[in-house]
Amino acid sequence: MKKHIPNTITSLNLVCGCIGIGMVFQGDLENASYLMLLAAVFDFLDGFVARMLKVSSAFGKEMDSLADLVSFGVLPGLIVFVMLNGCVDETTTYVRYFPYIAFLIPVFSGLRLAKFNIDERQGDSFIGLPTPANALFFASFPLILTYQSDEFVMISGLISKPVVLMLLSVLMSLLLVSGLRLFALKFKSFSIKGNEIKYLFLLLSLLLVLVMQYAAVPLILIFYILLSLINNLVKK
Repeated sequence: MKKHIPNTITSLNLVCGCIGIGMVFQGDLENASYLMLLAAVFDFLDGFVARMLKVSSAFGKEMDSLADLVSFGVLPGLIVFVMLNGCVDETTTYVRYFPYIAFLIPVFSGLRLAKFNIDERQGDSFIGLPTPANALFFASFPLILTYQSDEFVMISGLISKPVVLMLLSVLMSLLLVSGLRLFALKFKSFSIKGNEIKYLFLLLSLLLVLVMQYAAVPLILIFYILLSLINNLVKK
């Protein structure tokens, strides 16, 4: 029975993604974002449980990628599509096609997941931005716009602009399939030695969340990339 536990958790990830997509169709972007956060929790747990029970399998790996494509590819793409639809000016005919740029997110997420499955170099580090990190970046936008305090109004103003949303859709999609090496939050041991960069990242993330709440998420991703670049330079 234990071999089915990780796949069950992966299925819960997929269920969250499907329900989130349904919520986007109903115009409920905030709860769709919360479902994506829950999917990310299940995505972390399925791999953790599989390693703990020593029941990792090729089937589980493929199932995980399929669930991730829905929860961290299609769902964030739809969220950005709806956000763009709500803020573009349709007085010019061609402008109505701009929101479709958001669907670069699921396309490049699929490319990223397929690449990850066949790339044996991705163990203690990732090559290219992981799809959950990219998805959570975009999932934070509706939450920032709905709940963020006036102290961080500049961030709200930026992510409300259609040009910014379109540029971010393109940039983040390219990062998914880039050759950028990013550290993975996988701990072989919990000692500080050898895990300095991971503990520093977790500490910075916690501080940012405590101070900025949802507005911290985009900044956390930026810190993640910067710390990875520093880590790469140190290792050379």
